[in-house]
Amino acid sequence: MDATYIKNLKTPIAIIGLGKSGGAALSLLEQFAYRSEQIITYDEKPNATLAYKHCHTPEQLLALNPKTLVVSPGVPLKSEWIQKLVSDGALLTSDINLAASLITTEKIIGVTGSVGKSTVVSLLGAGAKSFDPNCFVGGNIGIAFSTYALNILKSGPRAEWVVLELSSYQLENCAQLNLDYSIVTFLSANHLERYSSLEEYYQTKLKITAITKELCLFGKTSKDSEKYSALAHSKTKLINAENFSRAELLPKLFLLGLHNKDNFALAAEMAHLCAWPESSLIEMAQYRGLAHRLEFVAELRGVTYVNDSKATAIDSVMVAVTACLENISAVGKLFLLLGGKDKNLPWNELTILIKNSQINPIFFGACGRLAKESSALSGEYFENLGSAINYAQRRARSGDVVLLSPGGTSLDEFKNFEQRGDFFKTLVLSGFEA
Repeated sequence: MDATYIKNLKTPIAIIGLGKSGGAALSLLEQFAYRSEQIITYDEKPNATLAYKHCHTPEQLLALNPKTLVVSPGVPLKSEWIQKLVSDGALLTSDINLAASLITTEKIIGVTGSVGKSTVVSLLGAGAKSFDPNCFVGGNIGIAFSTYALNILKSGPRAEWVVLELSSYQLENCAQLNLDYSIVTFLSANHLERYSSLEEYYQTKLKITAITKELCLFGKTSKDSEKYSALAHSKTKLINAENFSRAELLPKLFLLGLHNKDNFALAAEMAHLCAWPESSLIEMAQYRGLAHRLEFVAELRGVTYVNDSKATAIDSVMVAVTACLENISAVGKLFLLLGGKDKNLPWNELTILIKNSQINPIFFGACGRLAKESSALSGEYFENLGSAINYAQRRARSGDVVLLSPGGTSLDEFKNFEQRGDFFKTLVLSGFEA
């Protein structure tokens, strides 16, 4: 292991942002015995619990003149105060860079994209774990990369394979990272509050190819992804569910929706390129999805239950509905649970669902009546989610699907979407009424 990069960081070092990424970076630096007077922490929220000088305004940080900036992805690098520190000679780095500098034998796959990247990373993780119990899966999803590096420093086992989800924000600041392979899942407009144009956003995503040694897979279904693959800095290959090498596995998937078939195709093609064993492909085919995101819960008495509690936007609801309808026979019904707490959503965009007689909306919660009125959809209303689930359970027959894809947030009944999704799963699997 070559720890030169981390050992030679100029002090004082400022940890900018104390979320998952910043906290992991701080723990890693502590392992290298940087003293408390050599580290500054910065977060907009005051923090009196750390044994370091803490700043919660840019002015406070500027006055301390840090020489190294470990910037969390959520903090825009274009911020005037960050640019001022960089122009004064400060080194710009990140959690990703610190961890990457300690990599030796690991093979790394990086995954980015406007949508689908978390699912592809999770699929690859499920596949890798079938033959590499020490594999690391994280980055923008789950565990920060520095947490893996810290475990190595503490004599933990090295991974054979590392799978990293990389947001556009992380790709802005990852000069130490080198990938063996990479994937760009799908390109579409996103994060335009941070980027001056769609072009700038796409070019930031494209940076993943500049740090890829072997090959980058691009999702073929996205026209923009196909277009920008021609501008890549590495070898590329266009892949979707129609042209990947193991199409015979598609009927075995638990994942719902055509978009997830494309996600699986990218992951399976990558496993093939990396010469992973057959067991990895079987594990990926049996992967049941990220919790609360079109998550297959169970098939009980012929009725399929799907938890999409994360869906708190109308676009997400439409994706979930389309995915579930693909798996229903011509006589099957889709019981769609809609509601929660409103956040000024355009419920009227769901009016298009009136045309499909297979869809049976069920409304619940604080915004259930509003959603019903604005969408003009017919369906029963219940004050709480439990009653709505019970009603769906009594009405659904073999071949039907019950889908929780609420649109509204969870904050009328629950602390977060995870708690709401867990409630749905528990109630469904228990067979008892709320």
